[in-house]
Amino acid sequence: MIGRYPDYDVLESASRWDEATRKVVETRMHRGSRALTFFDAAEEPTLRALCDVLTAQDDEPRIPVAEMVDDALGLGRLDGYQYADMPDDRECWRIVLRGLDEVARARYVARDFAALDAEAREALIGQFAAGTLRGHSWEALNVKRAFAVCMRAVLSAFYSHPWAWNEIGFGGPAYPQGYMRLGPLSVREPHEKRGATDEDPVVFAGDES
Repeated sequence: MIGRYPDYDVLESASRWDEATRKVVETRMHRGSRALTFFDAAEEPTLRALCDVLTAQDDEPRIPVAEMVDDALGLGRLDGYQYADMPDDRECWRIVLRGLDEVARARYVARDFAALDAEAREALIGQFAAGTLRGHSWEALNVKRAFAVCMRAVLSAFYSHPWAWNEIGFGGPAYPQGYMRLGPLSVREPHEKRGATDEDPVVFAGDES
């Protein structure tokens, strides 16, 4: 365990969850690194590298974001809406991965995006977020909206995993025990723990940038 809640493990509360909830959460814990089913072998390294940059996961153990995104797209579990000027999210993802590889080859003479060093990857993703990537596959997309599509899927996967809950001190599913502390944010539930540090995370992140 690392971060603001180093001794906290949300799974200690699993015995209080109903069986259906417990099974869903435990399934997320056992996804692990495995062969993908929606993305092909050529797309996989770029997908994994993109997910690593967006979630700042530099080493094992990782939350299996790439696998979770792959599952969602393969099963058609999408957002339920689509921008009028954008392709289907599944096609959007494929275009984005192809576009990242094209830029890597053109600017860095790299084999693909996954072959870039960390600094180059982050710089390229910064331009993706800003919507400034142009040429080749990017002409088929509204680039800023494409970033939003990818980021939503990545964050949805990341923050559905118990390891992410531990990092932010989230108490996990509220059913069936519910939440009873409805007052100030400083008032904790019986199962919640005080953080190891007290600094404002938003201010702290700003200082680090």
